[in-house]
Amino acid sequence: MSTWAQKYRGATVEDLDPPPALSTKPTELISYALMKAFEMDYSHLTVLSEDTRALLGYLNISRLKEMLKSGAARETDYVEKAMQKFQRSGKVYKVITMDTPLEELESFFSRGNDFAVVTDGDRRFVLGVATKGDLEEFVKRRPA
Repeated sequence: MSTWAQKYRGATVEDLDPPPALSTKPTELISYALMKAFEMDYSHLTVLSEDTRALLGYLNISRLKEMLKSGAARETDYVEKAMQKFQRSGKVYKVITMDTPLEELESFFSRGNDFAVVTDGDRRFVLGVATKGDLEEFVKRRPA
């Protein structure tokens, strides 16, 4: 049995019970987005288009705090100034769904990703966000 198979024993992203994604819009004030993130204790917010609800990018709250501290952004700026945009052209994205095995999620994180946007299979709906920390907590609390 592989190490991953022993660690996860067939578990999927759904077993992490990821919280629903908390989204913001590019035209919302950074102060409002920060308030939402703090209220829910979220480390990342997805950024959706106001018109199409398409996933445009995300806000990494730790990075945002650094930007505010350094003066690179202000709380009165719009989210679009601080968001990290997804590069769409020429890049193949790994689709992470509730059915994705945790071995694949760990592999995704091992390639430098901090979090995964969990979608339906057609990538039409953002269902939640899973972080490396969620995966680590799952392993800690799972009986051996």
